[in-house]
Amino acid sequence: MAMSQIIQSLGVDNYSRIVILTGAGISVASGLPTFRGEGGIYTEDVEWISDSNNLPGSLPDVWRFYGGRRAQFSEAKPNAGHFAIAELQRRRGPEAVTVITQNVDGLHQRAGCIDVIELHGSLSKTRCTSVDCTSDPFDDWSVYDAPPPCPVCTSPLRPAITLFNEMLSAEADWKSKRALRDVDVFIAVGTSGMVWPAANFVRSAEYVGARTVYVSKDPMTPPNRSFQRSYIGLAEELLSLLLG
Repeated sequence: MAMSQIIQSLGVDNYSRIVILTGAGISVASGLPTFRGEGGIYTEDVEWISDSNNLPGSLPDVWRFYGGRRAQFSEAKPNAGHFAIAELQRRRGPEAVTVITQNVDGLHQRAGCIDVIELHGSLSKTRCTSVDCTSDPFDDWSVYDAPPPCPVCTSPLRPAITLFNEMLSAEADWKSKRALRDVDVFIAVGTSGMVWPAANFVRSAEYVGARTVYVSKDPMTPPNRSFQRSYIGLAEELLSLLLG
């Protein structure tokens, strides 16, 4: 049987509650590297910068590193994988298709997805570091040489992303758990399965009886037995077949 026939046999239009979780792998075709995968950005310095335990001392380095990524992300364009998910959501409606992403690049929204649950925040937003400040995160593609002051309380600002060892936002946590309560097909795309809590989403989906599917360029190591089917290949090629 041809690969296209195997993938199309999933019949996603027969499901009423579809949850799609995406990781960095879906954005590789848009020119954005993964964190730990082949060609990824991981170094010990990057891990130190991305660890919230090193704040506030690491804040200048956070801005230097993620400021450079802002410039890269602002020029990136969605690829066929993003558009396939957006088309499915347009066809079925956001009440039937929930998109959850570990990415901070905003490419799902630029492809046309709505109500995207951004587990790790958005690099296109900036927020205050003070927990007592009344300001809200705001849209901001600016690149700063040093931490800028908050216009409300003058505390340093930071990118509105979730660093390692930080809790997810209450809203993202609640919305993702709600979506997984009654999911009947769960599809993980381009994620390593190593970053929590997203790594446990497939188990939540399995618990409620959902069909579980893994799509990635590389097999998950070690394999996760909660996934019933795995499709190994480029997301930008497979998703149009899988979701079509």
